[in-house]
Amino acid sequence: MDYGLISFGSALGEPAPVADIVREYTEDVERVLEYGYRNIHRSPEAVGLTDLAEEAARAALAESGTDPGELDLVVLAITDIAEYLYWDPAAALQARLGAHRAEAVLVSQGCVGGITSFDLLAGRFATHPDYRRALVVGVNRTCEVYWNRMETHSLLFSDGAGAAVAGRGHPRLRPRAAEVISDGRYADLFLLEEGGAAAPFLGGKRPGTARDAWDLMEFFDYDADRFEAFVDLMNDRVREVVARACGRVGASVSDLSRVVLLNDNIGTLTKVADRLGVPLDRTNAAISMERGHFGAADHLLDLQHHLASGDLGEGDLVALAGMGRGMHWGCTLIEV
Repeated sequence: MDYGLISFGSALGEPAPVADIVREYTEDVERVLEYGYRNIHRSPEAVGLTDLAEEAARAALAESGTDPGELDLVVLAITDIAEYLYWDPAAALQARLGAHRAEAVLVSQGCVGGITSFDLLAGRFATHPDYRRALVVGVNRTCEVYWNRMETHSLLFSDGAGAAVAGRGHPRLRPRAAEVISDGRYADLFLLEEGGAAAPFLGGKRPGTARDAWDLMEFFDYDADRFEAFVDLMNDRVREVVARACGRVGASVSDLSRVVLLNDNIGTLTKVADRLGVPLDRTNAAISMERGHFGAADHLLDLQHHLASGDLGEGDLVALAGMGRGMHWGCTLIEV
C-alpha cells in the first residue's frame, strides 16, 4: 500500500454529559449509565451529515495545505441515513469542497466503513497510477426520527466526523495490511422494515422507529443461548480479523502498540481486549468513555487523538478494528 496519511481533521457535535441527559432518551437509566460513557456529542437539528463531513474535510485539507482541486479521490463512509434518498452524499461532499476533478465514492457498511475505506484507497492508488492525493472521511449523524441514540443499541451514539488526507508515497502513517470477514447470515439483524422499496412510507404516515425493527432478541427467536453465541462470535471475529491482518505482515497481535476498536461500551471493550490478549489501556477505551460512539468516524477520530496525545511513536504498528452491519468485521494495520 504505497500511500500514507498526511493530515487529519475533525468536526464534533456539542458535548453533553450522559448523566445530565439520559432521561431525555430512556427510563432505563441504570442500564445506560453502566455502559460507562461520560459524554456524547449532539449536533443542532439544522446540522446534517454532510455538514459535519465538510467541516472535518476542510480542516484536514487546510492542515496539509491541499487545495481541493488537487484531490483525485474523495471517499465518504457513513453510518446513518443521509439527508436525502436517491442522493449521493459523497458526490455532494465533492461538490461542496470544490474537488471537481476527484472521483467520489460512498461507503455504507455501518461502523466498519471507516476501516474498509483504507483498503479502498489502496485499490484506487494501485489501479490509477495518476492518482496522487485522496481524502477519506468517516461521519455519523444520528437520525433520531428513526432510532434512539441511547436506547436502540448498547453503544451511545455521537454526532461527528473525522477526515484524513492521503498521499501516494507519503512516508508516515502507512497502511500495511487489511482484512475483512463478511457474514451475510446476519444481513437482516439491523433491518428497518419501513421506508425501503419493499415497504415505502405512505403520505401522512409517521415512520416507525428502529427500536422495534432492530430488536436483536427477536432476530434470535428470543433464544438467550443463540444470542449469547452470536455475541461470542462477534468478539472472536474481531480477534480473528486482527490476527489475519498481522499475519499478512509477519507480525503478531503482541507486536501491536495499540488496538483502536469501536468506541463501544466499557464491558464490550474489556471483553474484546481480553479476547485479543491486549491490556485495556492499549486500546481506545478512555477516548470511548469520554466521547461516545461516532460510527464510521471512530477510527479516524481516535487515531488523530492518539497521535496528538503522544501515545504513538514512529514505527509503531496500530490496528484499527471493529465490526459493522452486514455483518462485516474489518482490520487495517497502520505503521506510524
